[in-house]
Parts: sequence; structure tokens; C-alpha cells
Amino acid sequence: MRQSAQILPGAGRHMRFLEKLRPAALLLLRCGLALTFIYHGYPKLFGGTAKFVAAFHNIGLPSYFVYIAGAIELLGGVLLALGAITPVAALLLALDMCAAMWKYNFNEGIYAVREYELPLVLGLASLLLATTGAGPFSLDHVISRSRRK
Repeated sequence: MRQSAQILPGAGRHMRFLEKLRPAALLLLRCGLALTFIYHGYPKLFGGTAKFVAAFHNIGLPSYFVYIAGAIELLGGVLLALGAITPVAALLLALDMCAAMWKYNFNEGIYAVREYELPLVLGLASLLLATTGAGPFSLDHVISRSRRK
């Protein structure tokens, strides 16, 4: 941080401001991801399951993968919203997005970014949460604080 302050006058002050925003940014990231994953996971389990089973069959996956993907996305989304077991939930979601890109979105090749941009961003954001944690506005934080006492 000191080096950036030398290169850009006032950068240290801006970096401190951004550091103060980190807890809220992690909360907003978790909630945005949670909303998106719940939105995509729920119909796999409780909506048009038959439509998803057919789509999974078309790409060579067994029908039970619909239930696995739906459970990871729905339950993972709920866990992200709560900030509970965040590293595990986020890692499973990142792996789910890798599988989605590999089996579904790369059908037009790696240069067709429009085909896989959503699962790419969702997967990378999930990986970020898996490695950094949920932040202070989370059940993970509350539980770890109570264990330390």
C-alpha cells in the first residue's frame, strides 16, 4: 500500500476508504450470488425438472445430475445468503459453474465468451468467497467469535 501511495498522491486515503467498504461489499456479493444461484437452482428441483432432465440428457449427463446441480445451487445460495459454511458452499458452487461451462457452455468453443460469461463470473465470484470467507456480516463470523470466547 505504501508504494501505491508514492505513485499516486492520496492513494493511501482511498485505499483505507475501500478497506472500510470490504464488509459491506462481501455482504452484497454474497447476497447477489445467493439470489442468482437460488433463482437457477429452485426450478431444477421444484419447477420444470423434466425440462432440465431432458436438457441434461442432451449433453450426455444422467438425470440425477439435475438434482445434484439444483441442490448445490439452491442450498449453496441459501448458505451464501446466511454466510454459513461459506468456504464449502462457495467452493461447491464454483465447481458447479466449472461443470456447467465444460458440459454446456463450451459447445461453441472457448472464444464464444457470450455463451459462458455468466457461469464464468458466478464461478469466479464464488471462488473469491471460498478463499476470502463471508466477512463480518455472516453466521460464519458470529460462530467463530462465539467459539473464541
